[in-house]
Amino acid sequence: MKRIVLAAALALAPVTAFAEPLKIGVVPGAYGDTVAVAAEEAKAKGLEVEVIEFSDWTTPNVALDAGDIDLNFFQHAPFLKNANEQGGHDLVVVAPGILANLGLYSLRHKSFDEIPQNGTVAIANDPVNQGRGLLLLEKAGLIRLKDDVGFLGSVDDIADNPKNLSFTEVEGPQLVRITGDVDLAQGYPHFIVAAGTFDPTSALLYSGIEDRQFAVAFVAKSDRKDDPKIKEFIEVFHSSKAVEDQARKSFSDSDKLYILAWKDQ
Repeated sequence: MKRIVLAAALALAPVTAFAEPLKIGVVPGAYGDTVAVAAEEAKAKGLEVEVIEFSDWTTPNVALDAGDIDLNFFQHAPFLKNANEQGGHDLVVVAPGILANLGLYSLRHKSFDEIPQNGTVAIANDPVNQGRGLLLLEKAGLIRLKDDVGFLGSVDDIADNPKNLSFTEVEGPQLVRITGDVDLAQGYPHFIVAAGTFDPTSALLYSGIEDRQFAVAFVAKSDRKDDPKIKEFIEVFHSSKAVEDQARKSFSDSDKLYILAWKDQ
């Protein structure tokens, strides 16, 4: 099993489509680590897998659509729907993976009551994950959204902001880096674990199983959704005790931070 790190701006060189090994795009942290564990087990069964890490949430779909990779594992279905519409891709979910519970984190305050008037909030900049973060802020009682906004809401859909909070929009994987600079930040526990900068179990509020639709899934081009090699790898991933152990380690051994979505359908 080979593991390659690619910068977001790096253009992938053309390769022979769908040739061996099976190439899987991931982002660093829990998703990349669990796929790497499954890749080792797949190799023992005769399936060679190459794990390719990306540093952003756009390039893995571009690479998949171009045929430079065979599968990716970093996004949930609502994100994929938006990516297909925006990028003109024809990508589909082929299997469920891990539900990472979103959190609201503060390194300055111990409760939402302490968030000051005119406080600062960091939130994801993509349409789907920003909406998910806003729903959690509404659940915390800090804002009220317009009626029937749902998870595709944006900061423009805030109907009531009693503390006059100001919002900084940041790409999801980078939120961990700005958390200390704001009063409150949307956070993804797996990125916080990977960064090692603060306690991922310290969120003031988490999402949970009600966010089932946001489970990160395995995604392929629509014409390869029944590919035997892809099915074989996913079977290894879903049946592996080592993958479950790695997922738990990647989420700081805390049940607050994640759910194995394929076991909770």
